[in-house]
Amino acid sequence: MKFILKEPLTWGITRSYDNAEQAKNDPLASALFDIEHVTNVFYIDHWLTVTQDGNADWQELLRKLAEAIRPAPAADAHSAQLVSVAATGPSADLSPEDQQRLDKINAVLDEQVRPYLQGDGGDLFVLGIEGNRLTVHYQGACGSCPSSLSGTLVSIENLVRSIEPDIEVIAV
Repeated sequence: MKFILKEPLTWGITRSYDNAEQAKNDPLASALFDIEHVTNVFYIDHWLTVTQDGNADWQELLRKLAEAIRPAPAADAHSAQLVSVAATGPSADLSPEDQQRLDKINAVLDEQVRPYLQGDGGDLFVLGIEGNRLTVHYQGACGSCPSSLSGTLVSIENLVRSIEPDIEVIAV
């Protein structure tokens, strides 16, 4: 279920958790995982997506989720700091050439892919680039969507190949 909130929770920083252990340092995500049947929590800016195991009635679950979401703090100065940390991202060990390649790819993804994924309650995180292999991870609603591993991934690979013709995009 995708929620569109009045106030942003973060400023451009994605939060994606597949279990309560991963979310233990995130008060909002922890509160959501405390609700029975919650299997995934993803949020960025004004969007929050919660996935359930299929064994809960959405109407009943929505009431419980709303109780956990209401007290969540809006984005603040701490979120702004996280934006600058995330900008350095997974590429700390890359050569200058690979960093430049990754920057070009991320610019294209930022412009032509991420806004649409975020509009559907998900996102795409680039884990890294090694040789001609770009590794990405779908987050939020995109992580559980069947089309993310077929049509969307093929489209992303075709888009990235407009920059790097021999690249292979792998989703993990």
